[in-house]
Amino acid sequence: MSDSEEFSLNMAKKMDSTDYLSHFKERFFTPTDTIYLNGNSLGLLSKDAATTLLRVLDEWKNLGVQGWTNEDNPWFYHAEKLGAKAASLVGAKPEEVVATGTTTINLHSLVSTFYQPTEEKNKILADELNFPTDIYALQSQVKLKNLDPNKHLKLVKSEDGKFLDEAKIKRMISKDVALVILPSVLFRSGQLLDIEGITENAHKKDVLIGWDCSHSVGVVPHQFDEWGIDFAFWCSYKYLNAGPGSSAFIYVNEKHFDKDAALTGWFGYIKEKQFEMNLHFEQSRGAGGWQISSPAILGSAALEGALELILRAGIENIREKSLKMTSYLIYLVDNLLTDEPYNFKLGTPRLPNQRGGHIALEHEEAMAIHEELMEYNVIHDFRPPNFLRFTPSPLSNSYEDVWKLVNTLRKIIDESG
Repeated sequence: MSDSEEFSLNMAKKMDSTDYLSHFKERFFTPTDTIYLNGNSLGLLSKDAATTLLRVLDEWKNLGVQGWTNEDNPWFYHAEKLGAKAASLVGAKPEEVVATGTTTINLHSLVSTFYQPTEEKNKILADELNFPTDIYALQSQVKLKNLDPNKHLKLVKSEDGKFLDEAKIKRMISKDVALVILPSVLFRSGQLLDIEGITENAHKKDVLIGWDCSHSVGVVPHQFDEWGIDFAFWCSYKYLNAGPGSSAFIYVNEKHFDKDAALTGWFGYIKEKQFEMNLHFEQSRGAGGWQISSPAILGSAALEGALELILRAGIENIREKSLKMTSYLIYLVDNLLTDEPYNFKLGTPRLPNQRGGHIALEHEEAMAIHEELMEYNVIHDFRPPNFLRFTPSPLSNSYEDVWKLVNTLRKIIDESG
């Protein structure tokens, strides 16, 4: 790399030495001899998450079925307890959030409730850059209403395959739209949408709106109640570091607590009367009312410790460091990787308030570079057609990790030429 001090390893180490959150890195188990920059796909295991996971295993071993009602940590209230812990990360009241199901199942549960087409308003507005599972679910929800997805699912088009035009989104929220479903952060490019502004626009047109926040919760602070969004859903295995297949979340604004969930199950029942085993369903009037199945106790055991670690660090502090780290990566790319023979191009918005927690780099040989990076044990991911995604996670990564990434990218190109 350049001999200039500002681009040196020594500078990266200086930045780490003054970083308020640097000590959290030692709380995580990083795979041996790797630079792990894939927290936007799967966050690393922390000691804190391992502790609560092992505690729950111990409860199962020693208590058996009594674990559901044990005095210290009753599993019966596990989903609500975790929801309350996560509520402050999204600017919600404890009863508005519950840990349950998986992301796509929760999307189905919410859309089946909130999508009630009429003759005048019968379309769902989504976007073509969303993660495909959301689109698949929306297509099936339209079909369940005996409507045609080709006519009743409108997708906002992207001009460049990377970003969405927010003005265009607002224009497409027309009088025939019954529901809007959008991602908070685009999974390829990392574009962060203006949740507050788009929500306000939808509500002015009397349209309900829900958000998939899988790529933002845990790294970007949200204010769901203040912004007035109707509902949201997100996973916990990315920036929340809760492990593969861990329980997802539902947020329902309290203004909708009087709505009847369209898909019901035993754990959506009023907690105080749940064991009465009545055949008539009485819905819990909170986000918990949208639960369908029993909470995945083992599948969410690590989530408890993971959330405690994030709350201890503070979501505002996490966001501040995330922006500093991504800005540092952009700075190094601009100065060291854009000219010949490197030819990398930034595929993420430059403005801090328009990007989430990961950086996308574009390159014509992205697939080959991806394979080379994996040989160097730089863990990241590739998304077609030509995106390399890197996530400097504020708690588990260092500025030195970012420097080493750029150094490795330069080495790969230098050795290929």
